[in-house]
Amino acid sequence: MNQPLRPGAPLSPSAWALTPLLVFLALFFGAGLYFTSHGDAMGFYQLHAPVAILPALALAAFIAWRRGIKPLDTLLSGMGDHNVVLMCLIFLLAGGFVEVSKAIGAVDAIVALGVGNVHPALLLPALFVVAGFISLSLGTSMGTIAAVAPIALGVSDASGLDRALVLGAVIGGATFGDNLSVISDTAIVASRTQGCTMREKFRENLKLALPAAIGTLVLLGFLGETAPVTTPDAVSPWLILPYLVVLGLAIAGVDVIIVLSIGLVIAGLFGVFLAEDFGFAAYTAHIWDGFESMVEITLLSLLVGGLGALMKAAGGLAWLAQVIGKFARGHRSRRAGEISIAALSATSDVFTANNTVAILISGGLARDVAQQHGVPPARAASVLDIFACVTQGVLPYGAQILLAASLSQVSPLALVGNVHYSWLLGGITLLTVLWPSRRRSGADATAAT
Repeated sequence: MNQPLRPGAPLSPSAWALTPLLVFLALFFGAGLYFTSHGDAMGFYQLHAPVAILPALALAAFIAWRRGIKPLDTLLSGMGDHNVVLMCLIFLLAGGFVEVSKAIGAVDAIVALGVGNVHPALLLPALFVVAGFISLSLGTSMGTIAAVAPIALGVSDASGLDRALVLGAVIGGATFGDNLSVISDTAIVASRTQGCTMREKFRENLKLALPAAIGTLVLLGFLGETAPVTTPDAVSPWLILPYLVVLGLAIAGVDVIIVLSIGLVIAGLFGVFLAEDFGFAAYTAHIWDGFESMVEITLLSLLVGGLGALMKAAGGLAWLAQVIGKFARGHRSRRAGEISIAALSATSDVFTANNTVAILISGGLARDVAQQHGVPPARAASVLDIFACVTQGVLPYGAQILLAASLSQVSPLALVGNVHYSWLLGGITLLTVLWPSRRRSGADATAAT
């Protein structure tokens, strides 16, 4: 056991300081495997992450205390970090906007306008586009799947399309928007941990997401034989305006807090004038419902911030940097840095089944790797976000797959192979990382420094 140090003495790197994170992953992942093996379709969400992290926090506090650190002060400092608190505020506003938009019928309006009068052969691409637009506007894949999947299943039943194929298109579109959106929690965390603006990250992501989306649309256009379907009941096309305002302001570079606040107000006004039985009381109730839907990720963000601060103060991150530094001395190219960032992101998501948490956990280390290997911040944020979202989109025990599977009574494993966008995005990104010309340019840039 490490002995307490004198006040002000530098802390040596310590692998022991990282064990709280392993405890958290073991509890969360182990409980998910246990409940899943006992037939629970949502087994990985029976032990909620904010509860699973509590023993890890206790262990981290003990290790910090043994190393002469004040654990409570360090914990509160990490939880109160500016970026962490800002993310929590954004989560709450995003949740409120999602709930109000759904309540006034804006989601139905988008679906009706996007799917209505579409040729049967274009139904799958249309569902992908609709899910992508909603997710891009809202910045949430789960909310998109919950809103679009029931309608997509109706399209499947009416047209004879395979349910797994239809839901794969929806999940792919939701992943596209979640990864690319400038108000997505994953995009916010990735850009802030890597030190780039949301606009820079969006532009870098677009270079990879757009080819994958186009490839997915072409592929979906050739899959499945359908018959004409009955479209949803007609709704006012004006109800999509809150989404358009949010998307336009966000792309224009307006602060995300202002974007979501304006969107929330506009959605409420449109609900009052265009939706039935939607008054002030209903408006405030739906905002609160949205806040409640974000309680878990908000609590987890606060606690992960505290856990990260404790592990860093105790020398855990210094030990990781030391180990990676030994590896990096023999692999100094930009390609090696990007591969390391991708592996960090994907591996973290495999063990947490939460892409936002995966980026929170690996973001700091990924930034160090990017700086050491000459990876620009926007590129690092893009790779970090892409591989967290790609992995999350094909995890058979991830929330997105499990939600769609529970709504459709389709096996999660059957859905995994039909999320074509995630596989294409991952493959395209890997190709750009491994491309020989990128390897040489990265090596030259590193040598120049």
